[in-house]
Amino acid sequence: MEEFVTLKIDNQEVKAKKGSTILEVARENGIDIPTLCFLKDIHQTGDCRMCIVEVEGRRGFTTSCITKAEEGMVVHTNTPEIQESRKVIMDLTISNHHVECLTCVRSGNCELQQVAKKLNMNTLEFEGEKNEYEIDELSPSIVRDANKCILCRRCVAACKNIQKIGAIECINRGFESCISPVAGKSLNDVNCTFCGQCIQACPTGALHEKETIDDVWEKLKDPETYVIVQTAPAVRAALGEEFGMEVGTNVTGKMVTALRRLGFDKVFDTNTGADFTIMEEANEFIERFSNSGVLPMITSCSPGWVKYIEMNYPELLPHVSSCKSPHQMFGAILKSYYAEKEGIDAKKMYVVSVMPCIAKKFERQRQEMKNDEMYNVDNVITTRELARMIKQANIDFVKLPDTEFDSPMGDATGAAAIFGTTGGVMEAALRTAQDTLTGENLKKIDFEAVRGGEGIKKATVNIAGKDINVVAASGLGNAQKIMEEIKSGKADYQFVEIMACPGGCVMGGGQPIKTSKERMEKDIRKLRADCLYSIDEKSTIRKSHENPVVKKIYEEYLERPGSHRAHELLHTHYEKREKYKLN
Repeated sequence: MEEFVTLKIDNQEVKAKKGSTILEVARENGIDIPTLCFLKDIHQTGDCRMCIVEVEGRRGFTTSCITKAEEGMVVHTNTPEIQESRKVIMDLTISNHHVECLTCVRSGNCELQQVAKKLNMNTLEFEGEKNEYEIDELSPSIVRDANKCILCRRCVAACKNIQKIGAIECINRGFESCISPVAGKSLNDVNCTFCGQCIQACPTGALHEKETIDDVWEKLKDPETYVIVQTAPAVRAALGEEFGMEVGTNVTGKMVTALRRLGFDKVFDTNTGADFTIMEEANEFIERFSNSGVLPMITSCSPGWVKYIEMNYPELLPHVSSCKSPHQMFGAILKSYYAEKEGIDAKKMYVVSVMPCIAKKFERQRQEMKNDEMYNVDNVITTRELARMIKQANIDFVKLPDTEFDSPMGDATGAAAIFGTTGGVMEAALRTAQDTLTGENLKKIDFEAVRGGEGIKKATVNIAGKDINVVAASGLGNAQKIMEEIKSGKADYQFVEIMACPGGCVMGGGQPIKTSKERMEKDIRKLRADCLYSIDEKSTIRKSHENPVVKKIYEEYLERPGSHRAHELLHTHYEKREKYKLN
Protein backbone atom coordinates (compact mmCIF):
# COMPACT_ATOMS: atom_id res chain seq x y z
CA MET A 1 0.00 0.00 0.00
CA GLU A 2 1.29 3.44 -0.92
CA GLU A 3 2.15 5.80 1.92
CA PHE A 4 1.15 9.46 1.85
CA VAL A 5 2.26 12.58 3.68
CA THR A 6 0.31 15.77 4.36
CA LEU A 7 1.92 19.19 4.01
CA LYS A 8 1.08 22.79 3.21
CA ILE A 9 2.21 24.58 0.05
CA ASP A 10 1.31 28.27 -0.20
CA ASN A 11 -1.34 27.82 2.54
CA GLN A 12 -2.91 24.94 0.62
CA GLU A 13 -3.06 21.61 2.46
CA VAL A 14 -2.13 18.78 0.10
CA LYS A 15 -1.48 15.06 0.24
CA ALA A 16 1.46 13.56 -1.57
CA LYS A 17 2.97 10.15 -2.19
CA LYS A 18 5.83 9.56 0.19
CA GLY A 19 9.10 10.09 -1.69
CA SER A 20 7.71 12.79 -3.99
CA THR A 21 9.70 15.99 -4.31
CA ILE A 22 8.28 19.39 -3.39
CA LEU A 23 8.38 20.32 -7.09
CA GLU A 24 6.31 17.27 -8.07
CA VAL A 25 3.75 17.87 -5.33
CA ALA A 26 3.44 21.56 -6.19
CA ARG A 27 2.88 20.93 -9.89
CA GLU A 28 0.37 18.18 -9.19
CA ASN A 29 -1.62 20.75 -7.22
CA GLY A 30 -1.54 23.57 -9.76
CA ILE A 31 1.42 25.46 -8.32
CA ASP A 32 4.05 26.02 -10.99
CA ILE A 33 7.54 26.45 -9.60
CA PRO A 34 9.92 27.59 -12.40
CA THR A 35 12.87 25.39 -13.35
CA LEU A 36 15.77 25.49 -15.82
CA CYS A 37 18.18 22.61 -15.16
CA PHE A 38 15.52 20.10 -14.05
CA LEU A 39 14.48 17.35 -16.47
CA LYS A 40 12.51 14.48 -14.99
CA ASP A 41 14.35 11.14 -14.91
CA ILE A 42 17.29 12.70 -16.76
CA HIS A 43 18.73 15.58 -14.75
CA GLN A 44 17.62 16.26 -11.17
CA THR A 45 20.50 18.00 -9.39
CA GLY A 46 19.25 21.42 -8.28
CA ASP A 47 22.20 23.16 -9.97
CA CYS A 48 20.45 26.23 -11.39
CA ARG A 49 18.62 27.12 -8.13
CA MET A 50 15.66 28.52 -10.06
CA CYS A 51 13.24 26.21 -8.22
CA ILE A 52 14.09 27.54 -4.75
CA VAL A 53 11.36 27.62 -2.07
CA GLU A 54 11.17 28.46 1.62
CA VAL A 55 10.47 25.69 4.12
CA GLU A 56 9.46 26.92 7.56
CA GLY A 57 11.98 25.91 10.21
CA ARG A 58 14.89 25.65 7.75
CA ARG A 59 17.57 28.27 7.12
CA GLY A 60 17.92 29.73 3.65
CA PHE A 61 16.25 28.51 0.52
CA THR A 62 15.58 24.90 -0.48
CA THR A 63 15.78 23.48 -4.02
CA SER A 64 12.38 21.95 -4.61
CA CYS A 65 13.39 19.59 -7.44
CA ILE A 66 15.55 17.42 -5.15
CA THR A 67 13.94 17.94 -1.73
CA LYS A 68 11.44 15.32 -0.60
CA ALA A 69 8.06 16.36 0.76
CA GLU A 70 7.72 15.50 4.45
CA GLU A 71 4.83 15.17 6.89
CA GLY A 72 3.83 18.51 8.36
CA MET A 73 6.14 20.52 6.09
CA VAL A 74 5.08 24.13 5.42
CA VAL A 75 6.34 25.43 2.07
CA HIS A 76 6.24 28.88 0.48
CA THR A 77 6.99 29.08 -3.24
CA ASN A 78 6.50 32.73 -4.15
CA THR A 79 7.48 35.13 -1.37
CA PRO A 80 9.01 38.54 -2.26
CA GLU A 81 12.41 37.21 -1.17
CA ILE A 82 12.09 34.19 -3.47
CA GLN A 83 10.97 36.35 -6.37
CA GLU A 84 13.94 38.67 -5.93
CA SER A 85 16.41 35.76 -5.68
CA ARG A 86 15.03 34.13 -8.80
CA LYS A 87 15.39 37.39 -10.69
CA VAL A 88 19.04 37.65 -9.64
CA ILE A 89 19.63 34.04 -10.78
CA MET A 90 17.94 34.74 -14.10
CA ASP A 91 19.82 38.01 -14.53
CA LEU A 92 23.15 36.25 -14.05
CA THR A 93 22.10 33.49 -16.45
CA ILE A 94 21.09 35.91 -19.19
CA SER A 95 24.21 38.02 -18.67
CA ASN A 96 26.27 35.49 -20.65
CA HIS A 97 23.53 34.48 -23.08
CA HIS A 98 23.35 35.86 -26.60
CA VAL A 99 19.81 37.21 -26.64
CA GLU A 100 18.78 36.72 -30.27
CA CYS A 101 15.21 35.68 -29.69
CA LEU A 102 13.71 37.01 -32.92
CA THR A 103 16.05 34.92 -35.06
CA CYS A 104 16.40 31.90 -32.76
CA VAL A 105 14.95 28.57 -33.86
CA ARG A 106 13.55 28.05 -30.36
CA SER A 107 11.76 31.39 -30.08
CA GLY A 108 8.33 30.75 -28.59
CA ASN A 109 9.42 27.33 -27.32
CA CYS A 110 12.39 28.33 -25.16
CA GLU A 111 12.29 27.57 -21.45
CA LEU A 112 14.70 30.41 -20.67
CA GLN A 113 12.38 32.79 -22.50
CA GLN A 114 9.33 31.41 -20.70
CA VAL A 115 10.85 31.71 -17.22
CA ALA A 116 12.13 35.23 -17.95
CA LYS A 117 8.63 36.24 -18.99
CA LYS A 118 7.14 34.69 -15.87
CA LEU A 119 9.61 36.63 -13.71
CA ASN A 120 8.79 39.86 -15.58
CA MET A 121 12.42 40.44 -16.54
CA ASN A 122 12.15 43.87 -18.14
CA THR A 123 15.66 45.06 -17.30
CA LEU A 124 19.06 43.50 -16.69
CA GLU A 125 21.45 44.49 -13.89
CA PHE A 126 24.48 42.42 -14.83
CA GLU A 127 25.11 43.19 -18.48
CA GLY A 128 28.77 42.96 -19.36
CA GLU A 129 31.29 40.90 -21.28
CA LYS A 130 29.94 37.75 -22.92
CA ASN A 131 31.81 34.68 -24.08
CA GLU A 132 32.10 34.37 -27.84
CA TYR A 133 32.14 30.88 -29.34
CA GLU A 134 32.39 29.67 -32.91
CA ILE A 135 29.20 27.92 -33.98
CA ASP A 136 29.79 24.22 -34.67
CA GLU A 137 27.85 23.26 -37.81
CA LEU A 138 30.15 20.65 -39.36
CA SER A 139 27.80 17.80 -38.52
CA PRO A 140 25.12 16.92 -41.10
CA SER A 141 22.59 16.65 -38.28
CA ILE A 142 23.28 18.94 -35.31
CA VAL A 143 24.25 22.59 -34.88
CA ARG A 144 25.88 23.52 -31.56
CA ASP A 145 25.79 27.19 -30.58
CA ALA A 146 27.50 27.58 -27.20
CA ASN A 147 26.65 31.30 -27.22
CA LYS A 148 23.09 30.36 -26.27
CA CYS A 149 24.06 27.74 -23.71
CA ILE A 150 23.05 28.36 -20.06
CA LEU A 151 25.20 25.51 -18.62
CA CYS A 152 22.16 23.64 -17.31
CA ARG A 153 23.90 20.35 -18.27
CA ARG A 154 20.66 18.70 -19.35
CA CYS A 155 22.22 17.75 -22.70
CA VAL A 156 25.25 16.27 -20.91
CA ALA A 157 22.98 14.15 -18.71
CA ALA A 158 20.94 12.89 -21.67
CA CYS A 159 24.06 11.98 -23.66
CA LYS A 160 26.08 10.53 -20.79
CA ASN A 161 23.52 8.97 -18.44
CA ILE A 162 20.71 7.90 -20.78
CA GLN A 163 22.47 7.22 -24.07
CA LYS A 164 25.82 6.25 -22.43
CA ILE A 165 27.73 8.11 -25.17
CA GLY A 166 29.38 11.03 -23.39
CA ALA A 167 30.05 12.98 -26.58
CA ILE A 168 29.76 16.28 -24.68
CA GLU A 169 30.85 17.47 -21.25
CA CYS A 170 31.32 20.65 -19.28
CA ILE A 171 34.92 21.72 -19.82
CA ASN A 172 37.01 24.51 -18.21
CA ARG A 173 36.04 26.42 -15.05
CA GLY A 174 34.39 29.59 -13.90
CA PHE A 175 33.55 32.13 -16.60
CA GLU A 176 35.31 29.89 -19.17
CA SER A 177 32.99 26.92 -18.47
CA CYS A 178 31.53 25.53 -21.68
CA ILE A 179 29.57 22.48 -22.86
CA SER A 180 31.71 20.94 -25.58
CA PRO A 181 33.01 17.71 -27.11
CA VAL A 182 36.44 16.62 -25.95
CA ALA A 183 39.30 19.06 -26.72
CA GLY A 184 36.87 21.53 -28.25
CA LYS A 185 36.31 19.31 -31.29
CA SER A 186 33.23 19.41 -33.50
CA LEU A 187 30.39 16.98 -32.84
CA ASN A 188 31.18 15.70 -36.32
CA ASP A 189 34.62 14.54 -35.18
CA VAL A 190 33.77 12.68 -31.97
CA ASN A 191 31.65 9.70 -30.92
CA CYS A 192 28.31 11.48 -31.42
CA THR A 193 25.65 9.24 -33.00
CA PHE A 194 23.45 12.20 -34.05
CA CYS A 195 20.50 10.74 -32.13
CA GLY A 196 19.44 14.27 -31.15
CA GLN A 197 18.46 13.50 -27.56
CA CYS A 198 20.66 16.42 -26.54
CA ILE A 199 18.42 18.70 -28.63
CA GLN A 200 15.32 17.30 -26.93
CA ALA A 201 16.92 18.01 -23.54
CA CYS A 202 18.18 21.53 -24.32
CA PRO A 203 15.96 24.33 -22.92
CA THR A 204 17.30 26.96 -25.36
CA GLY A 205 18.60 27.21 -28.92
CA ALA A 206 22.11 26.06 -28.01
CA LEU A 207 21.49 22.76 -29.81
CA HIS A 208 19.25 22.32 -32.82
CA GLU A 209 18.92 20.33 -36.03
CA LYS A 210 20.78 21.43 -39.14
CA GLU A 211 17.93 23.01 -41.06
CA THR A 212 17.63 22.29 -44.79
CA ILE A 213 14.18 23.63 -45.65
CA ASP A 214 15.61 26.40 -47.87
CA ASP A 215 16.87 23.67 -50.22
CA VAL A 216 13.37 22.17 -50.32
CA TRP A 217 11.78 25.55 -51.11
CA GLU A 218 14.28 26.06 -53.92
CA LYS A 219 13.41 22.70 -55.52
CA LEU A 220 9.67 23.29 -55.11
CA LYS A 221 10.04 26.50 -57.15
CA ASP A 222 11.97 24.75 -59.92
CA PRO A 223 9.59 23.58 -62.70
CA GLU A 224 12.25 21.19 -64.02
CA THR A 225 12.41 19.21 -60.77
CA TYR A 226 9.87 16.52 -59.85
CA VAL A 227 9.65 16.82 -56.06
CA ILE A 228 8.30 13.87 -54.08
CA VAL A 229 7.78 13.89 -50.31
CA GLN A 230 7.41 10.88 -48.04
CA THR A 231 6.47 10.98 -44.35
CA ALA A 232 7.49 8.61 -41.56
CA PRO A 233 4.84 7.02 -39.30
CA ALA A 234 5.88 8.90 -36.15
CA VAL A 235 5.48 12.31 -37.83
CA ARG A 236 1.68 12.03 -38.05
CA ALA A 237 1.50 11.29 -34.33
CA ALA A 238 3.33 14.48 -33.32
CA LEU A 239 3.08 17.17 -36.01
CA GLY A 240 -0.17 18.52 -34.60
CA GLU A 241 1.61 19.49 -31.37
CA GLU A 242 3.43 22.22 -33.30
CA PHE A 243 0.02 23.82 -33.93
CA GLY A 244 -1.39 23.53 -30.41
CA MET A 245 -3.14 20.19 -30.84
CA GLU A 246 -3.18 17.53 -28.14
CA VAL A 247 -0.21 15.17 -27.83
CA GLY A 248 -0.87 11.98 -29.78
CA THR A 249 -3.43 13.43 -32.19
CA ASN A 250 -3.43 11.61 -35.53
CA VAL A 251 -3.06 14.36 -38.15
CA THR A 252 -2.38 12.17 -41.19
CA GLY A 253 -5.09 13.75 -43.37
CA LYS A 254 -4.23 17.36 -42.50
CA MET A 255 -0.51 16.64 -42.99
CA VAL A 256 -1.14 15.28 -46.51
CA THR A 257 -3.27 18.32 -47.39
CA ALA A 258 -0.60 20.69 -46.09
CA LEU A 259 2.13 18.96 -48.12
CA ARG A 260 0.07 19.29 -51.29
CA ARG A 261 -0.46 22.98 -50.62
CA LEU A 262 3.28 23.42 -50.17
CA GLY A 263 3.63 22.33 -53.79
CA PHE A 264 5.01 18.77 -53.74
CA ASP A 265 4.30 16.88 -56.97
CA LYS A 266 3.50 13.68 -55.09
CA VAL A 267 2.79 13.00 -51.43
CA PHE A 268 3.70 9.43 -50.50
CA ASP A 269 3.84 7.45 -47.28
CA THR A 270 7.08 6.04 -45.84
CA ASN A 271 4.84 3.35 -44.36
CA THR A 272 4.82 1.80 -47.84
CA GLY A 273 8.61 1.73 -47.63
CA ALA A 274 8.30 0.15 -44.18
CA ASP A 275 6.21 -2.64 -45.70
CA PHE A 276 9.11 -3.37 -48.07
CA THR A 277 11.51 -3.30 -45.12
CA ILE A 278 9.38 -5.84 -43.30
CA MET A 279 9.29 -8.10 -46.34
CA GLU A 280 13.06 -8.02 -46.73
CA GLU A 281 13.84 -8.17 -43.03
CA ALA A 282 11.44 -11.04 -42.33
CA ASN A 283 12.91 -12.94 -45.28
CA GLU A 284 16.45 -12.28 -44.06
CA PHE A 285 15.54 -13.48 -40.57
CA ILE A 286 13.91 -16.67 -41.88
CA GLU A 287 16.99 -17.38 -44.01
CA ARG A 288 19.31 -16.93 -41.06
CA PHE A 289 17.07 -18.83 -38.65
CA SER A 290 16.48 -21.76 -41.00
CA ASN A 291 20.01 -22.08 -42.40
CA SER A 292 22.20 -21.55 -39.31
CA GLY A 293 23.03 -17.97 -40.26
CA VAL A 294 24.47 -15.35 -37.93
CA LEU A 295 22.09 -14.91 -35.00
CA PRO A 296 20.75 -12.95 -33.33
CA MET A 297 19.80 -10.78 -36.27
CA ILE A 298 19.64 -7.11 -35.26
CA THR A 299 17.46 -4.51 -36.96
CA SER A 300 19.05 -1.70 -39.00
CA CYS A 301 16.22 0.87 -39.23
CA SER A 302 17.72 3.35 -36.77
CA PRO A 303 20.72 5.24 -38.25
CA GLY A 304 21.83 6.52 -34.84
CA TRP A 305 21.99 2.92 -33.65
CA VAL A 306 23.86 1.82 -36.79
CA LYS A 307 26.49 4.53 -36.27
CA TYR A 308 26.76 3.47 -32.63
CA ILE A 309 27.50 -0.18 -33.40
CA GLU A 310 29.94 0.82 -36.17
CA MET A 311 31.93 2.82 -33.61
CA ASN A 312 31.56 0.69 -30.50
CA TYR A 313 30.96 -2.93 -31.51
CA PRO A 314 32.27 -3.34 -35.09
CA GLU A 315 32.98 -7.01 -34.41
CA LEU A 316 29.21 -7.54 -34.06
CA LEU A 317 28.29 -5.93 -37.41
CA PRO A 318 27.62 -9.37 -39.02
CA HIS A 319 24.59 -9.56 -36.72
CA VAL A 320 23.05 -6.40 -38.21
CA SER A 321 20.43 -6.81 -40.93
CA SER A 322 21.60 -5.67 -44.35
CA CYS A 323 18.23 -3.98 -44.97
CA LYS A 324 18.18 -0.25 -45.62
CA SER A 325 15.84 1.80 -43.46
CA PRO A 326 12.28 2.30 -44.82
CA HIS A 327 12.73 5.79 -46.28
CA GLN A 328 15.96 4.77 -48.02
CA MET A 329 14.31 1.67 -49.49
CA PHE A 330 11.39 3.79 -50.62
CA GLY A 331 13.69 6.36 -52.21
CA ALA A 332 15.47 3.58 -54.12
CA ILE A 333 12.13 2.23 -55.41
CA LEU A 334 10.94 5.71 -56.39
CA LYS A 335 14.08 6.39 -58.42
CA SER A 336 13.93 3.01 -60.19
CA TYR A 337 10.56 1.27 -60.48
CA TYR A 338 8.36 4.34 -60.05
CA ALA A 339 10.48 6.53 -62.34
CA GLU A 340 10.36 3.89 -65.08
CA LYS A 341 6.65 3.29 -64.62
CA GLU A 342 5.77 6.99 -64.79
CA GLY A 343 8.31 7.90 -67.46
CA ILE A 344 10.14 10.34 -65.18
CA ASP A 345 13.87 11.01 -65.45
CA ALA A 346 15.16 9.81 -62.09
CA LYS A 347 17.94 12.39 -62.26
CA LYS A 348 15.31 15.13 -62.19
CA MET A 349 13.55 13.54 -59.25
CA TYR A 350 14.07 15.09 -55.81
CA VAL A 351 12.96 12.92 -52.88
CA VAL A 352 12.32 14.61 -49.53
CA SER A 353 11.85 12.53 -46.39
CA VAL A 354 10.01 14.02 -43.42
CA MET A 355 11.43 12.20 -40.42
CA PRO A 356 11.18 12.27 -36.61
CA CYS A 357 14.92 11.63 -36.55
CA ILE A 358 17.90 13.92 -37.14
CA ALA A 359 20.29 10.97 -37.60
CA LYS A 360 18.44 10.40 -40.89
CA LYS A 361 20.16 13.57 -42.14
CA PHE A 362 23.48 11.81 -41.57
CA GLU A 363 22.21 8.54 -43.05
CA ARG A 364 20.95 10.28 -46.20
CA GLN A 365 24.44 11.34 -47.27
CA ARG A 366 26.17 8.02 -46.58
CA GLN A 367 27.82 6.68 -49.73
CA GLU A 368 26.16 3.31 -49.07
CA MET A 369 22.78 4.95 -49.75
CA LYS A 370 23.33 5.34 -53.48
CA ASN A 371 22.11 3.46 -56.55
CA ASP A 372 23.22 4.36 -60.07
CA GLU A 373 25.33 7.17 -58.58
CA MET A 374 22.20 8.81 -57.18
CA TYR A 375 21.38 9.19 -53.50
CA ASN A 376 18.19 7.30 -52.66
CA VAL A 377 16.94 10.35 -50.74
CA ASP A 378 17.93 13.94 -51.54
CA ASN A 379 16.84 15.78 -48.41
CA VAL A 380 15.67 14.95 -44.91
CA ILE A 381 13.68 17.41 -42.84
CA THR A 382 12.36 16.87 -39.34
CA THR A 383 8.82 17.09 -38.00
CA ARG A 384 9.75 20.52 -36.61
CA GLU A 385 11.10 21.70 -39.97
CA LEU A 386 7.91 20.64 -41.74
CA ALA A 387 5.91 22.64 -39.18
CA ARG A 388 8.05 25.70 -39.97
CA MET A 389 7.42 25.29 -43.68
CA ILE A 390 3.67 25.08 -43.10
CA LYS A 391 3.80 28.25 -41.00
CA GLN A 392 5.96 30.03 -43.58
CA ALA A 393 3.32 29.23 -46.20
CA ASN A 394 0.60 30.84 -44.00
CA ILE A 395 -1.36 27.59 -43.85
CA ASP A 396 -3.86 27.29 -40.98
CA PHE A 397 -3.05 23.66 -40.22
CA VAL A 398 -5.81 23.01 -37.68
CA LYS A 399 -8.53 24.05 -40.15
CA LEU A 400 -7.27 21.92 -43.03
CA PRO A 401 -9.53 19.19 -44.45
CA ASP A 402 -8.27 15.62 -44.43
CA THR A 403 -7.06 14.12 -47.69
CA GLU A 404 -5.30 10.86 -48.55
CA PHE A 405 -1.81 10.01 -49.77
CA ASP A 406 -1.29 9.66 -53.50
CA SER A 407 -1.67 6.15 -54.88
CA PRO A 408 -0.12 3.73 -55.34
CA MET A 409 2.86 4.68 -53.15
CA GLY A 410 0.65 5.94 -50.36
CA ASP A 411 -0.98 2.58 -49.71
CA ALA A 412 0.42 0.95 -46.57
CA THR A 413 -0.54 -1.47 -43.80
CA GLY A 414 -1.06 -1.18 -40.08
CA ALA A 415 2.13 -3.14 -39.55
CA ALA A 416 4.09 -0.28 -41.10
CA ALA A 417 2.46 2.32 -38.86
CA ILE A 418 3.82 0.78 -35.65
CA PHE A 419 7.39 1.09 -36.94
CA GLY A 420 7.41 4.45 -35.16
CA THR A 421 7.37 3.04 -31.64
CA THR A 422 9.74 0.75 -29.77
CA GLY A 423 8.96 -2.91 -30.45
CA GLY A 424 6.98 -2.06 -33.58
CA VAL A 425 9.58 -3.16 -36.13
CA MET A 426 9.89 -6.55 -34.46
CA GLU A 427 6.14 -7.01 -34.13
CA ALA A 428 5.58 -6.14 -37.79
CA ALA A 429 8.32 -8.53 -38.94
CA LEU A 430 7.00 -11.35 -36.74
CA ARG A 431 3.54 -11.02 -38.32
CA THR A 432 5.03 -11.74 -41.73
CA ALA A 433 7.53 -14.32 -40.47
CA GLN A 434 4.88 -16.42 -38.74
CA ASP A 435 2.63 -16.54 -41.81
CA THR A 436 5.59 -17.44 -44.01
CA LEU A 437 6.89 -20.19 -41.73
CA THR A 438 3.48 -21.74 -41.04
CA GLY A 439 2.04 -21.24 -44.50
CA GLU A 440 -1.12 -19.99 -42.84
CA ASN A 441 -2.96 -16.70 -42.48
CA LEU A 442 -2.80 -16.52 -38.71
CA LYS A 443 -5.26 -14.30 -36.86
CA LYS A 444 -3.21 -13.63 -33.72
CA ILE A 445 -0.96 -10.81 -34.86
CA ASP A 446 -0.58 -8.59 -31.76
CA PHE A 447 2.73 -9.35 -30.05
CA GLU A 448 1.99 -7.41 -26.87
CA ALA A 449 5.08 -8.72 -25.06
CA VAL A 450 7.28 -6.36 -27.08
CA ARG A 451 5.03 -3.34 -26.54
CA GLY A 452 5.30 -0.75 -23.78
CA GLY A 453 7.68 1.89 -22.58
CA GLU A 454 10.29 -0.28 -20.87
CA GLY A 455 13.78 0.28 -22.19
CA ILE A 456 14.35 -3.46 -22.65
CA LYS A 457 11.52 -5.90 -23.44
CA LYS A 458 12.27 -9.61 -23.71
CA ALA A 459 9.91 -12.35 -24.87
CA THR A 460 9.74 -15.85 -26.32
CA VAL A 461 7.35 -16.37 -29.21
CA ASN A 462 6.42 -19.73 -30.68
CA ILE A 463 6.21 -19.81 -34.46
CA ALA A 464 5.60 -23.02 -36.38
CA GLY A 465 6.45 -25.01 -33.27
CA LYS A 466 9.77 -23.28 -32.72
CA ASP A 467 10.58 -20.94 -29.84
CA ILE A 468 12.16 -17.66 -30.90
CA ASN A 469 13.73 -15.49 -28.22
CA VAL A 470 13.38 -11.81 -29.02
CA VAL A 471 14.32 -8.54 -27.35
CA ALA A 472 13.44 -4.93 -28.15
CA ALA A 473 15.67 -2.22 -26.72
CA SER A 474 15.30 1.55 -27.08
CA GLY A 475 17.89 4.09 -26.04
CA LEU A 476 21.59 3.51 -26.64
CA GLY A 477 22.25 2.93 -22.95
CA ASN A 478 19.95 -0.09 -23.17
CA ALA A 479 21.48 -1.11 -26.50
CA GLN A 480 24.85 -1.26 -24.75
CA LYS A 481 23.48 -3.79 -22.25
CA ILE A 482 22.22 -6.05 -25.02
CA MET A 483 25.46 -5.73 -26.98
CA GLU A 484 27.49 -6.73 -23.95
CA GLU A 485 25.29 -9.81 -23.50
CA ILE A 486 25.81 -10.81 -27.13
CA LYS A 487 29.53 -10.05 -27.03
CA SER A 488 30.06 -12.18 -23.92
CA GLY A 489 28.11 -15.10 -25.39
CA LYS A 490 25.52 -14.95 -22.61
CA ALA A 491 22.64 -13.96 -24.87
CA ASP A 492 20.26 -16.50 -26.31
CA TYR A 493 18.33 -14.25 -28.68
CA GLN A 494 17.42 -14.92 -32.26
CA PHE A 495 15.95 -11.52 -33.14
CA VAL A 496 16.86 -8.11 -31.67
CA GLU A 497 15.28 -4.73 -32.36
CA ILE A 498 17.21 -1.62 -31.34
CA MET A 499 16.12 2.00 -31.62
CA ALA A 500 18.58 4.77 -30.73
CA CYS A 501 15.98 7.01 -29.09
CA PRO A 502 14.34 6.04 -25.78
CA GLY A 503 10.79 5.08 -26.70
CA GLY A 504 11.56 4.73 -30.40
CA CYS A 505 10.93 7.13 -33.28
CA VAL A 506 7.96 8.80 -31.58
CA MET A 507 10.58 10.32 -29.25
CA GLY A 508 13.11 11.06 -31.98
CA GLY A 509 15.47 14.01 -31.95
CA GLY A 510 13.45 15.75 -34.69
CA GLN A 511 10.08 15.58 -32.95
CA PRO A 512 8.35 18.54 -31.22
CA ILE A 513 10.32 19.56 -28.12
CA LYS A 514 8.42 19.42 -24.84
CA THR A 515 9.32 21.50 -21.78
CA SER A 516 10.35 19.88 -18.52
CA LYS A 517 6.92 20.77 -17.13
CA GLU A 518 5.12 19.05 -20.02
CA ARG A 519 7.30 15.97 -19.57
CA MET A 520 6.26 15.78 -15.93
CA GLU A 521 2.57 16.17 -16.64
CA LYS A 522 2.14 13.76 -19.57
CA ASP A 523 3.54 10.46 -20.79
CA ILE A 524 4.49 11.85 -24.20
CA ARG A 525 5.86 8.53 -25.48
CA LYS A 526 2.72 6.58 -24.62
CA LEU A 527 0.34 9.12 -26.13
CA ARG A 528 2.24 9.21 -29.43
CA ALA A 529 2.66 5.42 -29.47
CA ASP A 530 -1.03 4.87 -28.76
CA CYS A 531 -1.80 6.99 -31.81
CA LEU A 532 0.21 4.61 -34.02
CA TYR A 533 -1.27 1.49 -32.46
CA SER A 534 -4.72 2.96 -33.08
CA ILE A 535 -3.86 3.47 -36.76
CA ASP A 536 -2.75 -0.16 -36.92
CA GLU A 537 -5.91 -1.46 -35.25
CA LYS A 538 -8.16 0.50 -37.62
CA SER A 539 -6.27 -0.58 -40.75
CA THR A 540 -7.98 -2.92 -43.18
CA ILE A 541 -4.68 -4.68 -43.89
CA ARG A 542 -2.33 -5.27 -40.95
CA LYS A 543 0.34 -7.49 -42.50
CA SER A 544 2.97 -6.17 -44.89
CA HIS A 545 2.96 -9.23 -47.15
CA GLU A 546 -0.74 -8.61 -47.84
CA ASN A 547 -0.18 -5.08 -49.17
CA PRO A 548 -1.34 -5.29 -52.82
CA VAL A 549 1.05 -2.53 -53.93
CA VAL A 550 4.01 -4.33 -52.41
CA LYS A 551 2.94 -7.62 -53.98
CA LYS A 552 2.57 -5.98 -57.38
CA ILE A 553 6.02 -4.36 -57.29
CA TYR A 554 7.64 -7.66 -56.32
CA GLU A 555 5.82 -9.40 -59.19
CA GLU A 556 6.66 -6.72 -61.77
CA TYR A 557 10.10 -5.62 -60.67
CA LEU A 558 11.76 -7.12 -57.62
CA GLU A 559 10.75 -10.78 -58.23
CA ARG A 560 10.77 -11.79 -54.56
CA PRO A 561 12.17 -10.77 -51.16
CA GLY A 562 15.90 -11.38 -51.11
CA SER A 563 16.26 -11.50 -54.90
CA HIS A 564 19.33 -10.14 -56.66
CA ARG A 565 17.50 -6.96 -57.68
CA ALA A 566 16.02 -6.55 -54.21
CA HIS A 567 19.52 -6.77 -52.75
CA GLU A 568 20.86 -4.20 -55.19
CA LEU A 569 18.16 -1.67 -54.34
CA LEU A 570 17.02 -2.41 -50.81
CA HIS A 571 20.07 -3.72 -48.98
CA THR A 572 23.41 -2.22 -47.97
CA HIS A 573 26.44 -2.86 -45.79
CA TYR A 574 28.11 -1.23 -42.79
CA GLU A 575 31.73 -0.90 -41.72
CA LYS A 576 33.85 -0.10 -38.69
CA ARG A 577 33.89 3.63 -37.94
CA GLU A 578 36.43 5.47 -35.78
CA LYS A 579 35.03 7.25 -32.72
CA TYR A 580 37.32 10.26 -33.01
CA LYS A 581 39.03 12.03 -35.87
CA LEU A 582 42.70 12.66 -35.09
CA ASN A 583 42.92 16.12 -36.69
